[in-house]
Amino acid sequence: MKDEVFEREIESMNKVNTFDFLKFIKSFVGYWPYFLISLIIALFAGFLYLRYAPIVYTSVTRVKVIDDSSETDIAKDPMDIVWSDSKINMDNEIAVIQSYRLLSQVVDSLDLNIAYYYMGSIKTSEIWEVPFKVQEQIKLDSITSPLSFYVELEVSGFKITDQDELTYEVPYFDEDSINRSLPFKINLTEEIKVNDYKNKKYLVMIYPFKESVSNLTNSLFIQTLNKKSEILELYMFGENPLKSETVLNKIVEVFNADGVKDRQQVSKRTLKFIDERFAYLTQELDSIEGGKQNFKTQNNLSYIEADAGSSLNRKAVTEDEVNTLETQISLTRSFKRTVERQDQYMLLPVNIGLENGSLNALVANYNEMALEREKLLVSVGESHPTLVNISSQLDRAKLNILKTVKVNESQLQTSLFRLNQEKDKASSIFSELPEKEKRLRAIERQQSIKENLFLLLLQKREEAAISLAITAPSVKIVDYGLTDAKPISPKKMMIMGVAGLVGLLLPFLFFYIKWSMDNSIHDSSDFNNSSTKIPLLAEIPHFKDERVLVDINDRSVLGESFRILANNIKYMLPKNKSLSEQVIYVTSADMGEGKSLIAHNLAVAFTSMNKKVLLVGADLRSPQLHTFFFKGRSTLGLTDYLQNSSLDLNDVIFYGLENSDALSVCLSGNIPHNAPQLLANQNFESFITLVKAKFDIVIVDTAPTEPVIDTFLISDCADVTLYVARAGYTDKKVLETSNNLRNQNKLENMAYVLNDVHAINTKSYRYGYGDI
Repeated sequence: MKDEVFEREIESMNKVNTFDFLKFIKSFVGYWPYFLISLIIALFAGFLYLRYAPIVYTSVTRVKVIDDSSETDIAKDPMDIVWSDSKINMDNEIAVIQSYRLLSQVVDSLDLNIAYYYMGSIKTSEIWEVPFKVQEQIKLDSITSPLSFYVELEVSGFKITDQDELTYEVPYFDEDSINRSLPFKINLTEEIKVNDYKNKKYLVMIYPFKESVSNLTNSLFIQTLNKKSEILELYMFGENPLKSETVLNKIVEVFNADGVKDRQQVSKRTLKFIDERFAYLTQELDSIEGGKQNFKTQNNLSYIEADAGSSLNRKAVTEDEVNTLETQISLTRSFKRTVERQDQYMLLPVNIGLENGSLNALVANYNEMALEREKLLVSVGESHPTLVNISSQLDRAKLNILKTVKVNESQLQTSLFRLNQEKDKASSIFSELPEKEKRLRAIERQQSIKENLFLLLLQKREEAAISLAITAPSVKIVDYGLTDAKPISPKKMMIMGVAGLVGLLLPFLFFYIKWSMDNSIHDSSDFNNSSTKIPLLAEIPHFKDERVLVDINDRSVLGESFRILANNIKYMLPKNKSLSEQVIYVTSADMGEGKSLIAHNLAVAFTSMNKKVLLVGADLRSPQLHTFFFKGRSTLGLTDYLQNSSLDLNDVIFYGLENSDALSVCLSGNIPHNAPQLLANQNFESFITLVKAKFDIVIVDTAPTEPVIDTFLISDCADVTLYVARAGYTDKKVLETSNNLRNQNKLENMAYVLNDVHAINTKSYRYGYGDI
């Protein structure tokens, strides 16, 4: 029954398990001090960052862009104003605000190319209100890279240190004593008490002008409230709220002044043009009036309208009638040409000014039939009777119109001839008036034209002057620059949250990467996830202090763990053999994995189970067992016995424990010149046969399997072979190598023992430790 349970447990140990998330998390629990320390350091770093990082605020101003096209012109009749939707292109307005031309005015006006900083013990902060002002004494475009100067206020004056560590002393109020080596002039701000600023250090940075404009452009963000809104929001992000608010208000001021200036420029150009025309018209009017006066004086002329009123009136009437008839004739001829050239069944022009009512009626009737034909043509074919009938009527109507036009033209020609006769008669009567009166009328007409033009220009000049005087602003300020009391950077909750997350993540990543790159065996899961069929008998825990059993009554965790291993070994024995006269080999892949310690403690564990045990040191090349018994390497042992079979066993075997004679030890003895040859002869097999008869258990500490062949030469003598692996030391490739050894029958009845397992990788080692 025990054998079946053991086999099921061994099989379950060797199954390839799926990923166990809970176990993965628990693997980090033992390293909680690292996580705690990392978290504390990260939170402290976050606190320091919040303490000394620049605090950035958001400042915003809102303005409404005014549409000048919808402004009321006081020179116009309010009833004539046509109200329409705004035609403002907000993208264009934003581009103007962000233009280099406009922002350069802001930089120049506020001296934004000069920045002031207060230097604290650790943190340096930008300030706007300073106890002194710097004025550049060089051209703005002469600076190609930023210049830095440290300024301190002392009793006698300014102490200035440049970036080359040259020091200058500049008195406070003596203009003549300003050091000419400096690129600027420095003065105290009004009403400043120097004593209040002692032991304070300031940094003055002078940037290239273009770079300052570019920085302002990058720090300025503009957007509209929505697509249809005329309100712009101007944002700035900066450490100093007062500076940001001042800059935003200045940008709005410059933008408004720029728009007003553009509109005033139109009025100024209009006034200039009108003034130039005034000078010219005044000169012409003076010339005309002088000429009229001279003409009347020379010809003794006065008002002659009453004398020639009737004649002049008749002449005027006939002239008007002639003009009217000539107009009608011209219109008739044009209409006739149009009708003759027009395509068939097309509409004829109406209301062109012909005063012949019958002709207009014919044309209207023709157009109605043409429209009716077009409507009918859409629904019927051209051969439809109704359509053919209408077409015939249109042809006849067109011929009738042409005849009527010709008759009307003939009548108009006759009337014109009669009126021309009357005109000539009236002209003959009017010709009796002095020719000089005609010239006087021409002069008066010229005078009237010039006077009307003068009055018009005078009116326009007043309108332009009024527009110039009352030019409306470009923008209406909705909100002046305001700064949110809550900074946008750094965000305390986010920074501390990220710091905490990083503090937990860094050790996690460290251990995860470390373990990912670590190809060594750590716990039983490494055996379960491998394809090996060799069972794992026990995991020997890691002990910081004494690791060697010296008392068979030891009830510590160390003693219990090896007694469990000893108990599990019996399940590895063939079913037809009992736990007596058994040979147990203890080997490993390489040196340093603790096989000699395992062999020693296992021997003590078997001794505590009332077994007579012999511990044999068969690692002839690098023996280690003698160190557990405080013996030297030259102590007689297995090598001596194999080289000289005449020796008695008692010469190479001694008791291993002071308080018990159940444990005997045979050390390896002197290191031989050729260990394989020594182990391959029959003497070793004879030795094993002899000691098996005297002892219940023979535990053999053999050589590692990978560097030498020694263990394979004597493997046939073993009943059980314990293959020792050390946690955190043995490479996982050993599992594949050892499995190949089993498949090739190079080692008998193999089983793993995992040594030096840290408690973090196993269950708590108490009385129930590792019992399979």
